[in-house]
Amino acid sequence: MLVKEITYTDYNGIERTEKFYFNLTQSEIIEMDASLPGGFAGMLSMIQDKKDVSSLMMTFKMFLRKAYGVKSADGRRFEKSEAISDSFEQCPAYDKFFMELVTGDANEALNFINSVFPKSFRDRMEATKAEQSNTDSSQPV
Repeated sequence: MLVKEITYTDYNGIERTEKFYFNLTQSEIIEMDASLPGGFAGMLSMIQDKKDVSSLMMTFKMFLRKAYGVKSADGRRFEKSEAISDSFEQCPAYDKFFMELVTGDANEALNFINSVFPKSFRDRMEATKAEQSNTDSSQPV
C-alpha cells in the first residue's frame, strides 16, 4: 500500500495536505493485466517511451481509479467503489497527482505503479525479469 501525501488548494481556496491511499491486490492486478493491450509489460514500456500520450493518460486514469481507496480504521478493509473513485477524481488532489504522473519524470510514474503492487507480486516480477535476463544472456549471439 502506498500512502501519498498531497498538498492542494480546495475549491474554497484553502490549502490542504491530506493522505491518500493506493493499493492493488493480486487479483485486481491480474484482471487489469488482461484488460491492458500488451498487459502491464506493454503499459510500462509505453510509460518509459511516452510515445502514445493519449493512451498513457487513459491508462493512468484507470490505474489511479482502480488503486485508490479508503482504509478502514481497524486496517482490515481497503474500501473501493465507483463512488469512492468518483469522489477522489472530483478532488483537486487527483488533478494535481494525475498531472505529476503524466507530465513528470517517467521513473516517478513507474515508482508509483510499483508501490501499489503487493510485495509478493513485485518479488515475482523481479524473479521473472531475472530469469528472462539469464535466459537471454545464455543465448548464442
